[in-house]
Amino acid sequence: MSWSRLFAAGAALLVIAACGFQMRGQPALPAEMASTYIAADDRRSLFYRRLRSELMENGVTVVDTPVEATAVLNILDDRTGQRVLSVSARNLPREFEVFYRVTYSLENDERTLLEPQERTVTRNYTWDETLVLGKAREGELLTEAIADDLVRIVLFQLAAL
Repeated sequence: MSWSRLFAAGAALLVIAACGFQMRGQPALPAEMASTYIAADDRRSLFYRRLRSELMENGVTVVDTPVEATAVLNILDDRTGQRVLSVSARNLPREFEVFYRVTYSLENDERTLLEPQERTVTRNYTWDETLVLGKAREGELLTEAIADDLVRIVLFQLAAL
């Protein structure tokens, strides 16, 4: 490696460090969430499972009953689906929108820490009837990616409390 390239790389690192850039890490959740119960109608939903896993990775103890909890995270609505966005001249679907919508709130014994919040994330994909299996899998992958995005959104909002 030449000295000029090494110098350029060092200068770039210095500029990035000087501007205050930091990699986004795990959110620091409030102390009230040290022991959290997740109240949800569907404990098998993709969002619930991923949220529970991420909370535990962030050092939160997810408990089985609200009595044991220092905070209760209520998942009031958790739904996913898809809609047809456009059709061909033969009236066949050409483009779909995959969506995932959650409504949640956070409370402890003393007060409501976060009023009910609704978040919706959408993604579009094209449909080709000759690639049915691949396109069906694409829809599933988009739903998984959207659930991951929603979990990150919720965690960063909770970290801001």
